[in-house]
Amino acid sequence: MQYDPIKKDLGNIFNKSVFRRKLFYRLLDILLLRTWHVHKAIRQWEKSSNHKKNILDAGSGFGQYIYYLARKNKKWQILGVDVKEDQIEDCRQFFKKANFSNVNFQTADLTRFTSSPLFDLVLAVDVMEHIEEDITVFENLHHSMNPGAMLLISTPSDQGGSDVHKHEPGQVKSFIGEHVRDGYNIKEIQQKLRKAGFSDTSAHYSYGWPGKISWKLSMKFPILLVNYSKTFFLVLPFYYLLTFWFVLIMNFLDVSLNHRTGTGLIVKAWK
Repeated sequence: MQYDPIKKDLGNIFNKSVFRRKLFYRLLDILLLRTWHVHKAIRQWEKSSNHKKNILDAGSGFGQYIYYLARKNKKWQILGVDVKEDQIEDCRQFFKKANFSNVNFQTADLTRFTSSPLFDLVLAVDVMEHIEEDITVFENLHHSMNPGAMLLISTPSDQGGSDVHKHEPGQVKSFIGEHVRDGYNIKEIQQKLRKAGFSDTSAHYSYGWPGKISWKLSMKFPILLVNYSKTFFLVLPFYYLLTFWFVLIMNFLDVSLNHRTGTGLIVKAWK
């Protein structure tokens, strides 16, 4: 399954105006379970972060989390970094039109990106599963962080996080074609972070049984329909009207319950 064509189509729909882009961010905040978990972790971090902070969104993509952070506290200075130059330029244009003065963007490969110790919070959301040289990235981020700073990672787990299915002996097929790994083992990723220099780590599963239902209803089934035919874009508003409240309930349960296993991981690491 290829996401980039769908992302491009969505961009063509929602990037026509600042209002549509803001609406798009709001829809992502509501429907994407990953966002619920990330926002919860940011709120927890924020309790000890009342003064000016520097934040890095490593792999900023559409700029969804930068928009959330920039609105949450205008004293925070936020840098978005992504390897896709067109994505970075798109975000620059939107945030300029939306009059955000506390946001900057930079095109960079995370395997080469580094700065002097500057950042108090670093996000890596839906990023590490796309990068083979993960320890190099962890080392670069660690070097760029202030003492006591936190790295927040959201990534698929090895409990089926990339929706991998075995078809024949020795062969696997993933719904997420762009991933370089089938998900992290919860102990493995913490070991890699400590190897990169982080002094303390914690991790827990996301996308437990409620999250699996939510993801299928809010993301997987709609994406399958749109990949089958772009005409299903016209049907999606009616589809979400039918599934909206049930998805919200499943998302709430997933962020509220402790999961013994799950297809996602929320990982924190401190310098």
